[in-house]
Formats: sequence, structure tokens, C-alpha cells
Amino acid sequence: MQAHTRGAVHADVFRLGPRDWVPNNAHLPVILYRDVLDGDASGDRLADAFEAMFQRNGWPPKWRNGVFDYHHFHSSAHEVLGIAGGTADVIVGGPGGRVVHLEAGDVILLPAGTGHCLESSSGPLNVIGAYPPGQQWDIRRDALTDKERAAMEALPFPRSDPVGGAQGPLIEHWLNEA
Repeated sequence: MQAHTRGAVHADVFRLGPRDWVPNNAHLPVILYRDVLDGDASGDRLADAFEAMFQRNGWPPKWRNGVFDYHHFHSSAHEVLGIAGGTADVIVGGPGGRVVHLEAGDVILLPAGTGHCLESSSGPLNVIGAYPPGQQWDIRRDALTDKERAAMEALPFPRSDPVGGAQGPLIEHWLNEA
């Protein structure tokens, strides 16, 4: 069985304000895509399908692994995570932030500065991570200086949605509203 796109993309969009030392992103919302790929496909097929979809849509995949179990954010890259196996409860927004339940087939798009931390998982968790071309992620566990915050907010927008390509929630909520 090959993993396939489920059709129309449904996305939940939410903004996060700063929380403690985590800046989140004042301008760009988190985008949560539900049931993008067939979560019943085998882990490797689903991982391959996520990598192919991200690559096709201009978000080169960089790794397969899990989500760190400590609060962190990336100041130098926007990040998309595709859940290729298992389930996860991820705290988004920093300590005390919003808990988001993710299942195989789901995708979450985190604008630079968005805190995230694995709270719990079940099954063998397999996550595909991808970033826009030319953006290299860092791992931040401390507050940004004013100069670092300005650099983060000046990051170029991706040219396409990691799930929908030329169409999709990123285009509507990041490019058209910015």
C-alpha cells in the first residue's frame, strides 16, 4: 500500500504570543494540517511519502527522528514536521504552552521562534523534518537578543506551502497576510 494524499487539506491556524524566554512568532501563525497522508500506511512508506511531498513543494527534508523532549525553538529557520509513525502530544509555544495531539498522517508548520517540546508519545514515533531552502535550523533554549530577534523576523518567507505547494494555508496565512 502506498501512502497517498487524502484530498482537500484541512488546517487549524493559531497565533502564539511570547511566553517566558520563548519568542514564538509575532507575525506568523502555526499551521496544523490534519490527516494529510494515509496514516494507515507502513512507517517507511509514510515517511517516504512525506519526504517526497515536502521535496516536491520546495521544503527539502533534512531528517527522520522524533521531537526533542525539552523546550526549544529555531530562530534561523521555519520548520515543518510530518508524523510518519506513532502519536505525539507536543507542547507548542514554550513552557505552559498549548498541547497539540499529532497522529500519523498529520503535519505541523512552526514559524521560526515557535517553541516546541515532546510531552508524550506512543508507538514508534517517526517524524520527518524539513526546512525552506537556504535555512539552517539552530536549537535555542534561551532568550534572543534584540539583534537575534530582528534577524529571525527578517527570515524570508517560503515560496510554497509544504503540503499544498502553490496553494495552501501558508500562502493564505503567511504570504497574503504579512
